[in-house]
Amino acid sequence: MTAIDRPGPSTAVRAPAHAKAAAPRPAKPHGPRVNWTATILLAIGSLTVIVPLYFAVIMSLKSDQQAASGSGFTWPSPVVFENFRTAWELTNFPRAFGISLGITVATVAGEIVLCSLAAYAIARNWTHKLFKWSYIYLLAAMFIPFPVVALPQVQLTARLGLDNPAGVALLHILFGMSFNILLYTAFLRSIPYELEESARIDGCTTNQTFWKLIFPLLAPMNATVGIFAFLASWNDFMMPSLITANPALQSIPVVQNIFQLKFASNYNVSFSSYLMAMAPTVIAYVFAQRWVMSGVTRGAIK
Repeated sequence: MTAIDRPGPSTAVRAPAHAKAAAPRPAKPHGPRVNWTATILLAIGSLTVIVPLYFAVIMSLKSDQQAASGSGFTWPSPVVFENFRTAWELTNFPRAFGISLGITVATVAGEIVLCSLAAYAIARNWTHKLFKWSYIYLLAAMFIPFPVVALPQVQLTARLGLDNPAGVALLHILFGMSFNILLYTAFLRSIPYELEESARIDGCTTNQTFWKLIFPLLAPMNATVGIFAFLASWNDFMMPSLITANPALQSIPVVQNIFQLKFASNYNVSFSSYLMAMAPTVIAYVFAQRWVMSGVTRGAIK
């Protein structure tokens, strides 16, 4: 019997070099990458808001001597809160605040209700030429600024007896309809029509369908329209100053004009008044800001 030759060390079969397994590479982290360009731009943009706000707060806490001498960015020592009481009395802040609040509440409620109803009628009757042309007509009003029609509006409100805060609120609603209907219409197109068909099968009328089904679904857009209407009406100076005939019924921005006429050098009192007037807008935006972008982005997606 012939012995089978076994391969020795010299005759052992070796695997080619390319057949060897590659060494494992360390896994790269999958975390989000930081966009430093956008971060730096946002930081610079934030300074344009933070620095003036800091200056206003510092100046409102200074005395007359501290405001007249030294840098406006130095921290006051001692801190003076008397400026807020002085501004409260000079502007009759409670009355002006109540008038501004009434105009703002009426404007926000009117714009949300009227614009949502108008946009619902347009969005659900888009195939009719009357509604389509009405939508185009309303959008065309966006290109007409208030100063262009200021004089006719002053004469019209005076003849109708609306030269008061009620007339100011009415004009705010009318001038805000174009932009608000644009937002509402885009948002309503993203709501499936099958939901309304189900409500009609259950016996709901058009009015019940809107208020019980559609209007609750408009909550993000209602918040968006509400905060825009709040900021526009609360901070408006031109319309109340032109429309309201009685100086005792002026809103806060118009009343604060006293610091530009009589107390031009009393910056600490004027900045105290500005901060008191700015507080409601900051509070409103803090509570509603999470719905603002949600309403805008959802309205942009069909």
